[in-house]
Amino acid sequence: MSNLILRTDSYKATHWKQYPKNTETVYSYFESRGGLFDEVVFFGLQYYLKKYLEGCVVTQAHVEEADRFFSMHFGDRDLFNRSDWEYIVNEYDGCLPVSIKAVPEGSVIPTGNVLMTVENTDPRCYWLTNYLETLLVQVWYGCTVATQSRKMKQVIATYLEVTGTPGADLKLHDFGFRGVSSVETAGVGGAAHLVNFRGTDNLEGVVVAHDYYNEEMAGFSIPANEHSTITSWLFEEDAMENMLTQYPTGPVSCVSDSYNIYKACREYWGESLKQQVLERDGTLVIRPDSGDPVYVITSILHTLYEKFGGRINEKGYRVLDDHVRIIQGDGVDLNMICKILDAVQTIGFSADNIVFGSGGGLLQKLNRDTQKFAFKCSAAKVDGAWRDVYKTPITDSGKNSKRGQLKLVKEDGEYRTKKLDSFGVDQLVEVFRDGELLEDWSLSEIRKRAKI
Repeated sequence: MSNLILRTDSYKATHWKQYPKNTETVYSYFESRGGLFDEVVFFGLQYYLKKYLEGCVVTQAHVEEADRFFSMHFGDRDLFNRSDWEYIVNEYDGCLPVSIKAVPEGSVIPTGNVLMTVENTDPRCYWLTNYLETLLVQVWYGCTVATQSRKMKQVIATYLEVTGTPGADLKLHDFGFRGVSSVETAGVGGAAHLVNFRGTDNLEGVVVAHDYYNEEMAGFSIPANEHSTITSWLFEEDAMENMLTQYPTGPVSCVSDSYNIYKACREYWGESLKQQVLERDGTLVIRPDSGDPVYVITSILHTLYEKFGGRINEKGYRVLDDHVRIIQGDGVDLNMICKILDAVQTIGFSADNIVFGSGGGLLQKLNRDTQKFAFKCSAAKVDGAWRDVYKTPITDSGKNSKRGQLKLVKEDGEYRTKKLDSFGVDQLVEVFRDGELLEDWSLSEIRKRAKI
């Protein structure tokens, strides 16, 4: 069975005995301490709340199972906090007596600020706050993907503004489902990408956006082939012609590097199939899938412009005939997007000519340390009095933690973390209390907050 009690680190099960005597409340916060980007998009908490914490999530059967499990796990030592878990079952019908506050999802917050706070609402369950750390900290993933995706969008939008037509919503396609470590990773990461873009082949991300963020259809795709549907034909040219025949209207993507990408662009698309391409009511999107992306893209841009023609836009850059575009989906990460768009601009072409697809570079080339996410206790109530809780390791000042109960305020357009009793309106919103979800953000709302 799915047992919330077991969704934590082993040592968490022993911490109930380690707090000071008469501890009543443990108060902790979540932040990005810095990292690759100087701001983060907060996204993903609602998924974890709905999937794991909402409602009556602990039963007596869960307690029995956990008791047996921990007895074996700790070598027949009686370390499990059975009585308090049974208290949650009996007094709260299995709902968790905690309060969680967070910035609204989609908010773009500078690093070093509080993003979420957690505290128990029943003094007997003081240990529960940090018991949930393991699960709640996984919000780092959705935040980091949404942050990186948004940065990619900013880069693409900048080049479009300078060389072409503004509007980047469909310029980066999620190819990452197969390259991540689990279906859940694909779902959370895919939905995080959809905060910024509307193009995806990651269906799990679309499902998560639908099921957990109230979005009927968050992402869109087009017909596209793969190497097996090209190389199973005796002649590559026949396979390409079949794509034009099977999909006579709308955009269609065709991988074209099975043998010789340059010949495919020059002789097949640019000569023998050219008329069919031009007569289609839609755009052929040619996909190279190997080689040095910068060299290949700049080479075939010249070839396709020679074969299909185009126009010089009002900004002085060449744009291919609207029946032809390119999608680069191999080796694409933030750095490669920058390199490709810089090279495309340098040779006088508009960013309008190219779309990107990214898999591992979007969803996998990151970890919790990319943005240095941490969940730390900053206050505790003991014997009826609040005390600051913090650490200041002399070996790494970057791991210094915040003190006291916290809030996030916005002053002169800038976010700042302050003590809870300080002046200013708290931007943190209570999203969960005692098993009940108090806010239910839609992806549409989240997209507005994260808009560049």
